[in-house]
Amino acid sequence: MNINQLETFVAISKTMSFRKAGEALNLTQPAVSAQIKSLEDEFQTVLVDRNQPVTLTESGDIFLEQAMNILQIVDELKEKIADLQQSPQGHIHLGTTTSIAMQILPRVLTYFQNQFPKIKTTIHSMTSEQIISSVEQGTIDIGIAFLFEENPSFNSSILYYDHFELVVSPQHPLASQTSISIGSLSDLPMIMLSQETAGRKFVDQILEKFSIRPHMLMELSSSEEVKRMVELNLGAAIISSSSITKELKMGTLKKIHINELNESHPVSVFFKSGRYLNSALKQFLKDLKGMQESQFLGSE
Repeated sequence: MNINQLETFVAISKTMSFRKAGEALNLTQPAVSAQIKSLEDEFQTVLVDRNQPVTLTESGDIFLEQAMNILQIVDELKEKIADLQQSPQGHIHLGTTTSIAMQILPRVLTYFQNQFPKIKTTIHSMTSEQIISSVEQGTIDIGIAFLFEENPSFNSSILYYDHFELVVSPQHPLASQTSISIGSLSDLPMIMLSQETAGRKFVDQILEKFSIRPHMLMELSSSEEVKRMVELNLGAAIISSSSITKELKMGTLKKIHINELNESHPVSVFFKSGRYLNSALKQFLKDLKGMQESQFLGSE
């Protein structure tokens, strides 16, 4: 067994195709088939069901989990050796919400990539639940999101604090109001974030606490989608203050203060406790934690 065989097997598990796996690895289809057959001969089992569509067998599923662990160990070994000899470099997979990605990451990443051009960063836009799960599973390196509760699985640092606001279109009946009572939300047509988002969890807690049942028109997975619907005057919404900076400046949204929503929540950067941090991750975390809160919340 060799590393190339494991990489080929993992590629098949992702593409479910010998041809596509070969294209991804610059191998011919016969070469892919030969590598998988060699693995199956060595372990005396069938790993891949060749019928269409291609699937993994029960043995293949077990083999895949361990193959991915081995490849991760090999990658970490390469990184550790490289860290001894070279300036910060590598590939960072960062998971965050759409609104955070659009609001703060352009400034952060522009600075970072100008300073360290050898470091590549891939941004994965996810809900808060997906970010937490992906960091735990190791499929992304770093998460940036609301962390309402401490998680012993993570090493985390607070970047800045945010809070939530009610927003409406300038044409909305409430647009002339600067503040309203929490009770005014009863039966108010609302556009809500989906249930797996941190913002929705907070809103649900507040509404339940005051026994309020707004009229929910629709659920959307990101603040950006919610803002577009509110701008069309399809309903009101409760979303994070930092995500509406641009729209308030342009006048496409109006915010209405509600005392009960005025609770600060930390936006944190976090990674899995105990994981190896290569030079790229160390440098990124160092620079991110060193930024002032005003650099995250400053206007565009």
